[in-house]
Amino acid sequence: GSEYAATVDTLTQREPGSLLAAIFAGGTRRLPSNDGAAFVDRDGKQFRHVLNWLRDGAVPMLAANEYQRLLREAEYYRMHGLIDYIKERIAEEKVEESLGAELTRKDVIKCIQTEKVRFRGVNLSGLNLSKLVDFSCGCLEKTNFSHANLHKAKFGEVEASHSSFHYANLRECEFVGANLDKSILDRANLQSANLQDACLTRCSFIETDLRSAHLQSANLTDANLTGANLEGANLKGAKLTGSNLQGANLQRAYLREVDLRETQLAGAKLGGANLLGAIR
Repeated sequence: GSEYAATVDTLTQREPGSLLAAIFAGGTRRLPSNDGAAFVDRDGKQFRHVLNWLRDGAVPMLAANEYQRLLREAEYYRMHGLIDYIKERIAEEKVEESLGAELTRKDVIKCIQTEKVRFRGVNLSGLNLSKLVDFSCGCLEKTNFSHANLHKAKFGEVEASHSSFHYANLRECEFVGANLDKSILDRANLQSANLQDACLTRCSFIETDLRSAHLQSANLTDANLTGANLEGANLKGAKLTGSNLQGANLQRAYLREVDLRETQLAGAKLGGANLLGAIR
């Protein structure tokens, strides 16, 4: 009962092995019709999500039962990329439930869009909050982000002391000027993250991935970076007084103008590190 308009390229390019690609291959519609439209005996309401996927490679956030309905459509149309996408979303929702997140991704985005971010003490563990979420200047003290996917999220100048980010995906996140005092970031992925001028005092970064991270002028006083991977990280002017870097990988790290006199470096790898002007 629903009629949609789309180009042949839209229907064939993203999922070349799909039923729609087979029907419209070569720009020729191969289904019979009387009114110039191709007829498919499937759920017309769900087909809008199929078209969203073919156009953009994504679908809007849906309820669990809606994902199941869309999965049936994806399987009918033999769209393997969409099938994988839906199964990933369903799996993430199960993780969110098992880890006890108090809000959904949709809830968080609505909060951010309507008012100043205040999630003090909230459990957001396991949520997929990647790419779309901007927490800048928000109050996130004692917030639990453990196991959350926060890829490319923005945390500029947030107040997030005593928060938990262990095992979180924080790759390419922005923490410029953020206050993370006493936060736990053990085994998190902070690869290429921007933590310039951030307050990271007394933070725990045990076995954290900080490769190519930007830590210029960050305050890491008394931070625990045991076993952290800081290969290629930029620590120019960072404060490392009392920090623990035992067993850390600092190969090719940029450590110019850093005072290392009160830093624990036993077992640390410093091959290729730039130590010009560093005090040891």
